[in-house]
Amino acid sequence: MAKATMGKLPRQASACGRRLLTALALAVLVLPASGGEPKARAEAKAGTKAEAEAKPAAESLQVLHWWQSASERRAVDLLAERLGQQHVQWRDAMVPGGSGIGAGIVLRSRVLAKDAPEVAQLNGIVIRDWARLGLLADLDEVAARGDWERQLLPAIAALIRPGQHVVAAPLGIHRINILFHNRALFARHGLSAPVTWPDFERAAAVLARAGVTPLAQSSEPWQVATLFETLVLAEGGAAYFRQLFQQREPAAFADPRLGRALTHLRGLKKWMGAPVRELSWAEEVRQVADGSAGMLVMGDWAKGELNAMGLNSDRDIGCGAVPGTAAFHLYNVDMLSMLAERPAQRAAQETLAALVMQPALQRDYSRVKGSVPVLRAPDLAAMDACARASWTLFATSPAGQVPSMVHRMATDETARDAMVAELHRFFLNERVSVADTQRRLGVIGRRPQDR
Repeated sequence: MAKATMGKLPRQASACGRRLLTALALAVLVLPASGGEPKARAEAKAGTKAEAEAKPAAESLQVLHWWQSASERRAVDLLAERLGQQHVQWRDAMVPGGSGIGAGIVLRSRVLAKDAPEVAQLNGIVIRDWARLGLLADLDEVAARGDWERQLLPAIAALIRPGQHVVAAPLGIHRINILFHNRALFARHGLSAPVTWPDFERAAAVLARAGVTPLAQSSEPWQVATLFETLVLAEGGAAYFRQLFQQREPAAFADPRLGRALTHLRGLKKWMGAPVRELSWAEEVRQVADGSAGMLVMGDWAKGELNAMGLNSDRDIGCGAVPGTAAFHLYNVDMLSMLAERPAQRAAQETLAALVMQPALQRDYSRVKGSVPVLRAPDLAAMDACARASWTLFATSPAGQVPSMVHRMATDETARDAMVAELHRFFLNERVSVADTQRRLGVIGRRPQDR
């Protein structure tokens, strides 16, 4: 076994940083109520209780994450097995919740209690805030030894270095703007994969007449918002999406395209069955798999779940872009960050970070999870058609890369959570007008310089 070493650690969080982290934690806990938040808080408490355990051995890592479904658990098992081969034990700390709200609350609470795990799933630009607080160990030496700058796709290399240091190990890229459909069901009714929204409406009408729910959809807040952001992309394209969610320009929130996307979201409810229930995304995948629903808008993690069920996207389930978004890659990136408060586990942390970037691990993880590797030169022959299309578009079209708002790639956590809650309110309550929701989103999205 390798001996644990201190390595190069960033400065510890200052008292000011601690106060800022406390404020961030409180901000999460007092978010506007929506269908998902009370449940997430209950799950967070359960997760905290479940994580009480004996003091860990030096060569082990506790990893806090929210991977829960069958395919996600397979991905975790793969990572744990490969890490074990490096003589480091993976100690699992899974906090339930499809969007990671519960995991975020637990992580903040544990850091404030000086009981941080060694490793945490921190997807998106949230790593910037944690790094500024001095809470993440830098991975510069690991990245230099592994030549990450040359190995990684440029957008990913920039993402994991939000400041002067590399502070995350990237696992895989997910494409979110995907419309899945049941191939056998479509063939039975003489339908083709929808390319345009009129195509979608015609297919939905045929399926509805046949007693099939045309579009599987949950009322869970993050899932509603995920569908919505694909509609924004279809309505306004990549440049407008970035103006709205990344740059948060006031004029973008007043733009008619935002109103049309909200109207479209509400119009799609007629194809979802009534009432629209709160389901996990894995339950919706099963609906499409068994033919009780015809289509699903979801990230390609759904493909990983279908594969875990023995289905194949090349044969059983169609995987195409949401109408109007074929030229765009709405993305999320799975990442692991190493917490700086566990210097005794520094060597084990570096072992995991180096493992994540091995081409074989990238290939096998993505095959299980449904994502694509973060590498410039992955094994394309090992991918199915859906994965090859995803990787090729992301790698060859920087202009088509669109960071997800819902999945923490485009904007800060506070604005993201408030927008998701507002969209959920609009979706559930037909009396809430498009104009009022557009105005409220504009207030939420105000940048400090516009206030």
